[in-house]
Amino acid sequence: MAKYNETETTAAINLIGTGTEITGDVNSNGDIRVDGALNGNLKTAGKVVIGETGRVSGEIDCKNSEVLGEVHGKIKVSELLSLKATAKIFGDIITKKLAIEPGSKFTGNCKMGNESQQNARTEEPKFGTKEQKSA
Repeated sequence: MAKYNETETTAAINLIGTGTEITGDVNSNGDIRVDGALNGNLKTAGKVVIGETGRVSGEIDCKNSEVLGEVHGKIKVSELLSLKATAKIFGDIITKKLAIEPGSKFTGNCKMGNESQQNARTEEPKFGTKEQKSA
């Protein structure tokens, strides 16, 4: 039996095409592909693909990302960041998982893993004192 009362929400796929230049911040719940230029921050709950002709100057915050083009700014990816051979990154990377193809260029700092793991690593280890038994 078919269910007609349920509303199905599908995430939109947004495209910034070749030759298009956007200045300003972009926020979305769906996936975004950039083949043009974005001068501003990009935040989405979905996946970001920066095509070979794509260029982003600003911060990127997303779930997954695949970069073939150029990014000038910090990239924060909660799951997987994939840098293809044509990728050029000028900025810091924060991600859970990172895949880098030979030929890609990256200038900046990189932090990997869960945030809770990163915070635990930055804290100084605490050693307890134990009384030693003399024999």
